[in-house]
Amino acid sequence: MQNTPVETEISFIEVGADTAARAIAMRLRPAEKPSGQPTLVWLGGYRSDMTGTKAVEVERYAIERGAACVRFDYSGHGSSGGAFTDGTISRWLEESLAVVNRATEGRLVLIGSSMGCWIALRLIQELRARGQGDRIAGLVLIAPAPDFTAELIEPNLTEAEKTSLAERGYFEEPSEYSPEPNIFTRALIEDGRTNRVLDGTIVTGCPVHILQGMRDPDVPYTHALRLMEHLPADDVVMTLIRDGDHRLSREEDIAKMKQAIGSMLA
Repeated sequence: MQNTPVETEISFIEVGADTAARAIAMRLRPAEKPSGQPTLVWLGGYRSDMTGTKAVEVERYAIERGAACVRFDYSGHGSSGGAFTDGTISRWLEESLAVVNRATEGRLVLIGSSMGCWIALRLIQELRARGQGDRIAGLVLIAPAPDFTAELIEPNLTEAEKTSLAERGYFEEPSEYSPEPNIFTRALIEDGRTNRVLDGTIVTGCPVHILQGMRDPDVPYTHALRLMEHLPADDVVMTLIRDGDHRLSREEDIAKMKQAIGSMLA
């Protein structure tokens, strides 16, 4: 990987009203000259922020290709305001829609990582419902975790975790990626049920490329295979990476991500 380009300045938009208002941090990198290419929009994962390796590499690739790029942090993440424990899929979707509506024009390629893939799929559903589905030029899903609260968390809750959810409104579990534990709230889990996408046919109306590690300890590759079954109407390519983990941040993984994005910019 090359040296990181000069860091894009942070700008903010306000989302929500009254006590639900929060400042959402964005890094907007415009195209140096009009190219007609879609804008790349990065949608990060649970507890990830826009300074992560993949997010920065997406922006670097946008610069190489002469395309615009948008990175941002959900509320409770990175440089954005709001409490992480207030976060739900609906809340983070609202913020993603606000970023797309206020910070982008024209066609988009959405690049989602883990939970960001769920947000991306819901974002497309919302845009299609508003008659804006033709804005989506492509979708790249990295270690996709749609419906992870209902499909991967709820069925595996221990009695202690169920008790904690009932009595404290959340439970904690150790994180492999941070010294701080992961926190899953009752609100997140309940809201996740209302945002499920694996309960019927998903229509994106655009090419889809899924990148999935087969040694992913957090989201089994069978989950990605199931997602593919729910995309029967779309042009879907899946790349299974035999020794890939959940992050897919190695140089060879980044190369595959860029190749997938590039196929949607052509």
